Amino acid sequence: MIRYEPKRFDSMNVVPLIDVMLVLLAIVLMSASFIVKDSLNIDLPETANTQSYAPAENETPIHFHINQNNEYYVNEKSQNLAYIKQFLTTLNKTQAITLQVDKRADFGTFVSLVDALKGQDLTNLTILTKSEQSSK
Repeated sequence: MIRYEPKRFDSMNVVPLIDVMLVLLAIVLMSASFIVKDSLNIDLPETANTQSYAPAENETPIHFHINQNNEYYVNEKSQNLAYIKQFLTTLNKTQAITLQVDKRADFGTFVSLVDALKGQDLTNLTILTKSEQSSK
């Protein structure tokens, strides 16, 4: 009868484990750079009479953005105006909305978005600007 003796397990090769961990770390670091707030690089217009804005605790505003290339974003996801108009029909009339428009964007693009909001009677709108004092 042949007797089986298991091999001794004296050491473990950790090189593959380190390789996997490095790849996972690289993925986390790359995706974390896109999570940073204001990843759209919107340069807000400056105003002298700006009030600070903080949404109420019980409401989560929907953020609309227009960048310098006149592209629309809903909660930092690129969308077209047709989608936005359809999306607005699903919102409650008291939904809090914030609007950030780059100062180099065309005024017509801004008016198109505000017109779509008003067309759905969404009037709980905050237009965000930058205080002239904070830019100095």
